Amino acid sequence: MGPSSPSGSAGFTYLGVLLAVAFLGIALAAIGTVWTTTLRREREAQLLFVGDAFRSAIASYYANGRQLPQELEDLVEDQRTPLPRRYLRRIYLDPMTGRADWQLLRDPDGGIFGVASSSLRTPLKRANFPAEDAEFEKAERYCDWLFEFTPRRDGARGTAARARPAR
Repeated sequence: MGPSSPSGSAGFTYLGVLLAVAFLGIALAAIGTVWTTTLRREREAQLLFVGDAFRSAIASYYANGRQLPQELEDLVEDQRTPLPRRYLRRIYLDPMTGRADWQLLRDPDGGIFGVASSSLRTPLKRANFPAEDAEFEKAERYCDWLFEFTPRRDGARGTAARARPAR
């Protein structure tokens, strides 16, 4: 009986370790899912911040000369006056792609009136946007989040035809 006892308990211990490893794997998979979702939510918040920074910079650029920038670099260093002005410190990366591959929203004259992410992923955030971004609730992809500045003309919102970014 002595030799059979250790082999029976070894099999039982092996089964216990196997179950522990399985539970650990399930727990790690759940943690990975939560981690990924948290990172995406942080990137969305960063996209909203950066997009609003571009919109504000374009508005400031427009306010100081009644024209839209032709390139994003014009927002980093505005050479239209003897003393260059800076509306952005740098061209921010798109938080969703990690690159400066923004889709530029241009008016018929080529001026940039906004930016959009180039990411085709589906947003997690679907509600509770600021008033200026209320249209984002209908967006199917991040590239549908359009951070636009609309110049006011004669006290009314501008109505010039604008081109949408190519998809």
